[in-house]
Amino acid sequence: MSLSLIDLWGTMAWPARVVALTLLTMGIASLTVFVERIIALRRSRAASQQFASEVGGAIKGAAVDRVLQVAANHSNGHLAKLVSSGLTTLAQPDGSGLAPLERMRRHLERQVEDLCADLKRGLPVLASVGSVAPFVGLLGTVLGIISAFQGIASTGSGGLSSVAAGISEALIETALGLFVAIPAVLAFNYLSTSISHDELALTNAAGELVDTVEGWGETPIVEVTRERTASYAS
Repeated sequence: MSLSLIDLWGTMAWPARVVALTLLTMGIASLTVFVERIIALRRSRAASQQFASEVGGAIKGAAVDRVLQVAANHSNGHLAKLVSSGLTTLAQPDGSGLAPLERMRRHLERQVEDLCADLKRGLPVLASVGSVAPFVGLLGTVLGIISAFQGIASTGSGGLSSVAAGISEALIETALGLFVAIPAVLAFNYLSTSISHDELALTNAAGELVDTVEGWGETPIVEVTRERTASYAS
């Protein structure tokens, strides 16, 4: 006698069904996170590349307003957010007594950490699914074996027909747990490696921005600060 998935679902006790539904939910959650991160990272990289190609000359020429305007048009890119935040901090005094360049340098360090945390958003879900799903499947296996022994007890015999449903239930729960966990682990490793490259790129970009602004000299920095202070006041 062959047992279909529908037949197995019908023979499952409610604890086994809860385990199966939990694994399916975890699988859907990990797939959703993976797809969302892939789309978000691609959009960010495309926007960052376009932003970098448009503002290269403006940054070298200390055209802060132009850079901020272009950054606003590429708000999906993490590079645009980084540069915009750094130049805004440079141009807006905060009364801390620090030099504008030093204030911007410290702000960029914090901003890089915030942007890297945003890049990693959702990765804990993949890590949790990858590590927990096999144990949830194991729980389903235990419940299936219990169901098989209950079948033996109810029939009073150890024939295959009395334990087939319970064994099948146990094996399917195990397979489902692995089926959910393996892609989640692969997705986590792939995204972690990909995001590490973006983190390095943002760190390098922050350093290059500081070097570029430092190359402006003290006079352009003071002029930029005065101009932006006047615009904030107005």
